[in-house]
Amino acid sequence: MAKRDVVFPAGRQALYERNRYSPAIRSNGLLFVSGQVGSREDGSPEPDLENQVRLAFDNLNAILAAADCTFDDVIDVTVFIVDPESKFERIWDVVPDYWGSAPHPTLTAVGVTWLYGFDFEIKVIAKLPD
Repeated sequence: MAKRDVVFPAGRQALYERNRYSPAIRSNGLLFVSGQVGSREDGSPEPDLENQVRLAFDNLNAILAAADCTFDDVIDVTVFIVDPESKFERIWDVVPDYWGSAPHPTLTAVGVTWLYGFDFEIKVIAKLPD
């Protein structure tokens, strides 16, 4: 098997190594990004929901930038939300600040019961630049 082409954002490699997963992998012209949450530098959750969503997008954008991508290169998005019935509208009020213009990527939203202390997680697939 070929060695994985891992993308690490600046300053967070120790967090990923401690948790034993790669933040993103390049493969066949695509970038597969692990789920990003609104974690602080030490890995702890940001308690305020809207700020947690912003931080999740900031963490995502740091990985995209490390691969020479932006959110405009994202083609598929999956979000996980704890208690979406009560939180979806508050989360979706923040999303336009990061989502960009139409046409938008595909989206799957999944309601979950637990995210390791977080309320929101976003994972994406992006097209790498040629």
